[in-house]
Amino acid sequence: MNKAYIFDLDGTLLDSMGVWADVDVEFLKKRGLVPPDDYSDMISSMSFTECAEYTIKRFELDDTVNELLQEWNDLAMFAYGNTVQMKPFAKEYLAELRKCGAKLAIATSSMPKLYKPALLNHGIYDWFDVICNSDEVGCGKTRPDVFLLAAEKLGVEPKDCIVFEDILAAVKSAKSVSMTVYAVYDRFSHDDWKEIKQIADYAITNFKEVLQ
Repeated sequence: MNKAYIFDLDGTLLDSMGVWADVDVEFLKKRGLVPPDDYSDMISSMSFTECAEYTIKRFELDDTVNELLQEWNDLAMFAYGNTVQMKPFAKEYLAELRKCGAKLAIATSSMPKLYKPALLNHGIYDWFDVICNSDEVGCGKTRPDVFLLAAEKLGVEPKDCIVFEDILAAVKSAKSVSMTVYAVYDRFSHDDWKEIKQIADYAITNFKEVLQ
């Protein structure tokens, strides 16, 4: 097997997008605000820091970026370490790839203090050769930088990478650098699913469909 596999986390390997929806509601509610209908879509492909900068600007908050990041972390950390589940058959698929000797990477917008407890909780933290996050490259997944970083760290060419993603902007970015893309359905990206399927090379509703 000469391909390398790069996985997104939230909404792809982890059924965690609901955590962030709950965090958004609780965070803004404390400030007397309600999340606008387009808020989740606007931040879905941003890095963690970009989300904070956008939120401060949009809602004219007095908080600093670091204060926002800390509050979001505190709200999400317990859920990631204890209650967030993996997507159906995701662990089985990863186990199969490892058995075949495939190189595995994660490219995520989540911070280590969030994704590490989730990966440890499910016993897969050490299954990956490389873990990259968007803040390492200074931009979200509207650009392909984090995918390219993962490929570089794995020692493979972008064209030899297979990416699993659930977000439209990230699917476009990975395709723009000649990576093969599997779209993974997530209910929080439902409105974009038709377009996602048109752009991705393959589309699955769960990982059972790619198990051999």
